[in-house]
Amino acid sequence: MSEYQYFEFLAVDRPLTAEQQAELRSFSSRAQITASSFVNEYRWGDLKGDPLDWMRRYFDAHVFSASWGSCRLMLRLPRVPLEEPALSDFTAAKSHANGFPRRGAFEATATPEHWILHWSLDDESGEVERFWGPGDGPDWMTALLPLRDEILRGDTRPLYLGWLARLSNDELSPEDAEPPLPAGLQSLTPAQTALAEFLLIDSDWLAAAAEASAPAPDAGDDSRRLDTWLATLAPEAMRETLRLLLSGRSREAEHGLRHRYLSWERAQATQAGEQPSRRTVAEIDARREAAEATRLQREQRLREAAEALRRAERAAFLSSLLAEGEAPWTAIEESLQRGSSAAYDRALSGLKDLVEAHAMAGREAGFRRRLTQLMARHGKRRGWINRLTEAGISWELDT
Repeated sequence: MSEYQYFEFLAVDRPLTAEQQAELRSFSSRAQITASSFVNEYRWGDLKGDPLDWMRRYFDAHVFSASWGSCRLMLRLPRVPLEEPALSDFTAAKSHANGFPRRGAFEATATPEHWILHWSLDDESGEVERFWGPGDGPDWMTALLPLRDEILRGDTRPLYLGWLARLSNDELSPEDAEPPLPAGLQSLTPAQTALAEFLLIDSDWLAAAAEASAPAPDAGDDSRRLDTWLATLAPEAMRETLRLLLSGRSREAEHGLRHRYLSWERAQATQAGEQPSRRTVAEIDARREAAEATRLQREQRLREAAEALRRAERAAFLSSLLAEGEAPWTAIEESLQRGSSAAYDRALSGLKDLVEAHAMAGREAGFRRRLTQLMARHGKRRGWINRLTEAGISWELDT
């Protein structure tokens, strides 16, 4: 099987100029290039550009997937809302638990105006089926792009998922402390759920980490806190925001306001003493066994419910066969008369259903009489006889 790679880049904050599109075209004659995107698939060869450089120069989001078990998400965000000390809690380099260096599962690269966040996975087992064909790649951008706005709004759950990915990547030691635990880790957004799936984050680790996470604030609480903050804004700050909006710089205005609001929220939390203690990796790991047991119990209940539904549907189907009277037997007879291998297989499948239906109703004797009549007409068909023998269905002809 040839190697398959999928590359997708997206410009969100501003469209690509004609000159930039021409520059990208010089890297590939086959790629789909628009004012907002670059998409290409490779079965032979490779991208002739550097994805990180392209993120610096052109794009705000990038998704990559390869058939050998690698995938990557990059998001470019303005530096204003994201402060380096807070970001480093999630991405800071740590000693590798096994002593061998490897690419970090969650990293951040700074440019003069942006942060470029990298989430990545390198599966070395070769056992993840999603990577085996060309299907992995095209749908991820749509699923993951909302993470960018969530982070800009101050949601740190995607960053915490990146830290958990680092944990799965053997980048952390048992004594390392977790980053600030975000609220709402037990109720991820669809994009955050997709990120956990994209990075193959162990569900038991996530459940253990989320045990101590407070519920996400409801919309009413957010609105009241926002109103409280707006009342503290100086008139000049409001006028400056309006100037940006009226001059067509709405994203810059939003980012500036968001930065002020998040800084105010952090200051309020500090004054209120809302700084929960941070657990170590070992402390979270101690809860992972309980999380696994809970998951296994839930999966067992789901399996039992699914099996109960299957049995009920099967019983209803078998009852309907008996209610149809001679019709199922007529269908078997018509299949046998065709005399082909496929027809014999259909006849056998129908007969097995009738065996089970009559046994369920306690009407085995009636089934035996009807089968004997059938075999009186078709008992010399060798292919049919062989199938009955292999299925363990015996018959007796009247003498």
